[in-house]
Amino acid sequence: MALFAVIARKAPIGITADEFQVRLSDGFAYTKDLLDRGVLKHRWILVGASAGLNVYEVGSHEELMSVLYGSPVGPHLQFEVYPLIEPGSYNPTAYAQDAAA
Repeated sequence: MALFAVIARKAPIGITADEFQVRLSDGFAYTKDLLDRGVLKHRWILVGASAGLNVYEVGSHEELMSVLYGSPVGPHLQFEVYPLIEPGSYNPTAYAQDAAA
């Protein structure tokens, strides 16, 4: 399984502001289901930025894209995706030893 941090920003192109609000409401129900299933690990609202920050645990980048664009509001959001690793799984000294050899 892989962790991804995703910043999702409003980008309601092609629909009215009212339609976006309806889809946004449906999108919150969709993310609640993802939380209940353990796909969405954390979610926050970025106050004043019209954006959210979510952490997903999925099997692949392709699965993440399916989850993001499966949301009723997904086609009207702009996503910034950041793959994550736990600090314990990164050993910077291993690279220094390779370079010294």
